[in-house]
Amino acid sequence: MSHITVDTLDAVRVLRLARPEKKNALTVEMYAALHEALAAAREEAAVRVVVLTGAPGVFTAGNDLGDFLQHPPTGEDSAVFRFLHALVEFPKPVVAAVDGPAIGIGTTLLLHCDLVVATARAKLALPFAKLALVPEAGSSFLLPLFAGYHRAAEWLPLGEPFSGEDAHRAGLVNRLVAPEALDDTALALARALAALPPEAVQLSKRLLRDPLHDATLATIRREAAVFVERLQSAEARQAFQAFFARK
Repeated sequence: MSHITVDTLDAVRVLRLARPEKKNALTVEMYAALHEALAAAREEAAVRVVVLTGAPGVFTAGNDLGDFLQHPPTGEDSAVFRFLHALVEFPKPVVAAVDGPAIGIGTTLLLHCDLVVATARAKLALPFAKLALVPEAGSSFLLPLFAGYHRAAEWLPLGEPFSGEDAHRAGLVNRLVAPEALDDTALALARALAALPPEAVQLSKRLLRDPLHDATLATIRREAAVFVERLQSAEARQAFQAFFARK
């Protein structure tokens, strides 16, 4: 898979974003590859846990905006939304390991992971409004629920960046570790989950997530409809022009 590596360590499937020269900025092709990888892991009984990670010093810079504008999402069948739905519906535990930039969907996807390990140098940000866009991935529902409304308002509409330490204090991160311990800690947690009776683990995840499931999917759909509309707005065109001018 292009820019996504897939490895299996015992019962743990490791999906690694592997485009470090572009800070792991996500393309349509990468979203499609992640969707396919999750679908395969779901069907393989030998895979009990998935770890989602990036390269040392970078999780993901979010969407590759050049690719994004060439292949904008037009509806729920778009690659990014297929990936999000696969992540929301994934029945097995997902452990995320975050180092360096985790921008946009690099932060919002963490809301759908079961355990998150991060370093203090993780830099999370949700700059949707700065691009004249709106939240996605159900974050307008889940972030205030998990972190509180006022913190969510600081991180979403205002778009203030925050650190791994901030995310840990807010309860979005389970373990805060040194960069050199990130992969080992995430893998240790994944192996601990994989060693437990798999049906009990999956049922426990379902019981934890079920009360949020329908509202999360409904929010993703509402956000997606507005997001697609916003991409066509004069505000968004101006914001993207300003972004590329700075680049």
